[in-house]
Amino acid sequence: MRLYDSYDYVIIGAGSAGSTIANRLGEDYRLRILILEAGPPDSSFLLKMPAGFASLGDKSPYNWRYETVPQVHCNNRRMYWPRGKTLGGSSSINAMLYVRGNAWDYDHWRQLGNQGWSYEDVLPFFRKAENNERGADAFHGTGGPLNVADQADPARISEAFVKAAEQAGHKRLADFNGAVQEGVGQYQVTQKSQERWSTASAYLRPAVERNKNNVHVITGALVERIILDKNHAMGVRYVVNGRDEVARTDREIILCGGAVNSPQLLMLSGMGPADHLKSVGIRPLFDIPGVGANLQDHLDAAILQGCKTNDTYDRRNKLWSLYQYKTRRKGPGTSPIAETGGFLSTRSGLAAPDVQLHFIPALVVDHGRTKLKKNGYTLHVCALRPESTGTIRLKSSDPKEHPLIDANYLAERKDLETLKNGVKMGRDILAQSGMDPYRAEEMEPGPAAKTDAELEQWIRARCETIYHPVGTCKMGTDNDPMAVVDHECRVRGITGLRVVDASVMPSLIGGNTNAPTIMIAERVASYMQGKG
Repeated sequence: MRLYDSYDYVIIGAGSAGSTIANRLGEDYRLRILILEAGPPDSSFLLKMPAGFASLGDKSPYNWRYETVPQVHCNNRRMYWPRGKTLGGSSSINAMLYVRGNAWDYDHWRQLGNQGWSYEDVLPFFRKAENNERGADAFHGTGGPLNVADQADPARISEAFVKAAEQAGHKRLADFNGAVQEGVGQYQVTQKSQERWSTASAYLRPAVERNKNNVHVITGALVERIILDKNHAMGVRYVVNGRDEVARTDREIILCGGAVNSPQLLMLSGMGPADHLKSVGIRPLFDIPGVGANLQDHLDAAILQGCKTNDTYDRRNKLWSLYQYKTRRKGPGTSPIAETGGFLSTRSGLAAPDVQLHFIPALVVDHGRTKLKKNGYTLHVCALRPESTGTIRLKSSDPKEHPLIDANYLAERKDLETLKNGVKMGRDILAQSGMDPYRAEEMEPGPAAKTDAELEQWIRARCETIYHPVGTCKMGTDNDPMAVVDHECRVRGITGLRVVDASVMPSLIGGNTNAPTIMIAERVASYMQGKG
């Protein structure tokens, strides 16, 4: 591989956004593009087999393995935050659910002043990214890099959950990304031929193969600083194999580190809240107060129910499941684990559903790190639009040290109310006759948790992230003092620097965040190519 003295574009992070934008910019064969990824290549079989992500726990080299600071409103617990650290980023370790959020979310972004980000504006970029195996229609595309498929072999009990939800009065939906989002059904997944179809597979490798001479990827490269010449970003300093290296750029640096790493690197480079930078010994070059602020995440409470049959994945022989997958691409190995679910409203008059459900035909606690020697199923209940916001802050000026993550969960009373009411709705679904053949005793919250106060106590003690942090380099207008980037994701006050990832979301969308992050990269690539 020939490395250049300088590049047209240096992309920091080969995750969902970085892989996508590398592919689109790489369509111009004249451009020299360097992608720097801190993690190793995505070579593990566990990253290819859909259910393999369940084995990628807190010792995985493909995971940043973050922890929050003690969460004051959640019994002062430190919460585990897995984030992808490999080619494809979190798309290489996520549950592969293809969910866009609600049209209202994007119209809200436009109402905040972000030109070009209404639902009507972004829908073409969702469709451009997509190759939906069901075919194209007004909401879906074919021929795009991101393969979207129906699940190959879901568990029978997952369908029973959907029927129970119908019995509870909820509408069955075939598509959560169509004209209506509210309802229950089976999730579509980012898989191809029953393999995980991460952005490394969909976007990055095709870009490198198409343009071998000019699109270069370096793994194991930790970027320590963005180099500024006055107010212009002109290069990056990174470490690879113990060596200090510098990559210079003739056009732009595109920061695609995600909601944790992007604000961290900006602050390490002297761009962020001046008082905070001074407190950790960094000279502020540009006082940008919004960097690391506005952190939002989906908080989740999991109902655990025992099962009296052998229809859950807890009862499947792991060696037999692996054999099934390797020989026939069938069985639990094809599963995203969260197979069915839906979007519900906890009260009338809402513009969009405020709760999401993920039904898992297995008992899952502590992000799968703790194995329960029991048989059952799990219903995750997630509050979609939290009012509580938190921060990413530096612990020190050392780039290798994890930042301080304070999600500030449940600081706002409304978030607790939404989650509590969602849990009540989830319990109601699981109590329907459709689940009678399977239902044993409820394990969490447990029969003793009946009153609102008891449910609230349980939520504070057991709630966890469902892996959707956003907002820490928010997009906004000149009138917003906390805006970090403009509507084309250019960092305010700096030339030659963009942030393109989930951190630019001004508000958290109502659903899983991978597909929207890919859309953001597609949208910004179009701006950069002069297509508007």
